[in-house]
Amino acid sequence: MVLLSILISQALVLHVIERAIPVPVPVPGVKLGLANIISLITIILFGFKDALIVVALRTLLGSMFGGGLSSFFYSLAGGILSTTVMAFLYLRYKNIFSIPTISTVGAVFHNIGQIGVASLVISNIQLFYYLPVLLISGVITGILIGFTVQFTIEPVKKILRIGGA
Repeated sequence: MVLLSILISQALVLHVIERAIPVPVPVPGVKLGLANIISLITIILFGFKDALIVVALRTLLGSMFGGGLSSFFYSLAGGILSTTVMAFLYLRYKNIFSIPTISTVGAVFHNIGQIGVASLVISNIQLFYYLPVLLISGVITGILIGFTVQFTIEPVKKILRIGGA
């Protein structure tokens, strides 16, 4: 429970930092996805259920720090869909798909989940016109997040083994 609390706090810090970084693309929903580093690390270290807890609590706390109710629902839908897909790919096909590939697919599904909920909330299917730009940004950021996790996960596992966790 302590390790999950630390992961939630790390995800929240990354979420808050990300909100302060201006994104050069004027399309709603485009973001770096830094907190997904922690989501994917949680999937690898602890599994799907714990990753869902991290995503849900980070989303709830992140929207309390700034964002509001609508951003909570958009982020939660994207986070749950993304985490579900990444967990499925990692737990079933980690020998086939690399961590950057799994991260990229997760980023794409995060954007699909957000657009889906947004189009339902405002009853406007035309929001899907944003999807190509969101998918391109998702692929780019997904690759970067994936490589970050790939280079980070082994040292984290070593630390956990040393610490007796």
